Amino acid sequence: MSAKEQDGKKADGKKDDAAKKPAAKPPAAAAPKEVEKKSDGVDPTQTYMASAWKYTRPLTACRYDPSGKYVFVGTEDYTVERIRVSDGVMTPLVGHESWCRAIGFTPDGRTTFTAGYDGRLLWWDTAAEKPTPLRAVAAHEGWIRALAVSPDGKLVATCGNDGLVKLWNTADGKPVAVGRGHGSHVYNIAFHPEGRQLVSCDIKGICKVWDVPPAGAPGAKPVELAAAREFSAATIYKYDTQFRADIGGARSLAFGDGGKLLAAGGIMNVTNAFAGIGNAAWAVVNFADGKPTTVHSGKEKVNGTAWGTVWHPAGYWIGAAGGQGGILYFFRPGAEAEFFKFKLPDTARDLSLAPDGRSIAVAHFDGNLRVYRMEKKA
Repeated sequence: MSAKEQDGKKADGKKDDAAKKPAAKPPAAAAPKEVEKKSDGVDPTQTYMASAWKYTRPLTACRYDPSGKYVFVGTEDYTVERIRVSDGVMTPLVGHESWCRAIGFTPDGRTTFTAGYDGRLLWWDTAAEKPTPLRAVAAHEGWIRALAVSPDGKLVATCGNDGLVKLWNTADGKPVAVGRGHGSHVYNIAFHPEGRQLVSCDIKGICKVWDVPPAGAPGAKPVELAAAREFSAATIYKYDTQFRADIGGARSLAFGDGGKLLAAGGIMNVTNAFAGIGNAAWAVVNFADGKPTTVHSGKEKVNGTAWGTVWHPAGYWIGAAGGQGGILYFFRPGAEAEFFKFKLPDTARDLSLAPDGRSIAVAHFDGNLRVYRMEKKA
């Protein structure tokens, strides 16, 4: 990692360290009628800010719950706030002892998972009137940087600065498996949509693919995993010889086109690792063979990092860049430059697409959660 991981206005303030087999066949893309449903009336070029809710501290992450009723945000005062979209009412989830950048849910939306730089993984009742942790696990030594929930909701995966990838049973919190082999901090993880494989990406852009084991029987020892294969997203990594520091890694990671594509968002063209000076970029690979397809970046190179990435069912990527200000980018597969961009009022630290595919929630450095609608303003 860099000597100081930079988000454009505030560094994270920590220092980092410096047998292949055929891939599972990815599933077919979403049915055309589903794409049509999600894209009906949606037009990124008409994007506008629909609402904003101010918190007292900068935000670090955001995620819509599966119902779309709430957006959960991480904050720099170590809480997670549940924001009700209908009226902006905030409910605190208190339990972490450091920043939380990782938030996820079971597919039915009943359980929320949060993980933070304190190394703890917490379970919550999503809709509780006064939320308290249902379960807390000391999951990693050092920071947990990301989590992902399996499509069937039986497993939650975590990764972090200890170089490990771990799987946990969502029903009882017991460890199911541990993956070793990354030689550096693991920045992000994502389950393939069909659920049989998990991808992790470290600071050097090395992506490892893990076969997902069953949830495991009660009391069973964790399974030791070996990576099924690996490939590189080296575009978003650099070793800065001046500061003798690594900078890079997937600050965001998402599958697209039904699992055929994998986008790793980060930073490229770095000129100063200590200050995080570089350009936001999304390195896209073909998941079946791990070969690079496209590096998405803005037409105008703006200093920043790609903190958010999501695939829209209508067939394009949405990315949030934060650094000297913030930008929402919209990229079509195979095209390096955006087909549209929307300037944000402040540095973006994360984004989340609403379940209806019409709204984007963005967590901002200035403490605002802003919701943007992709349609013509009434």
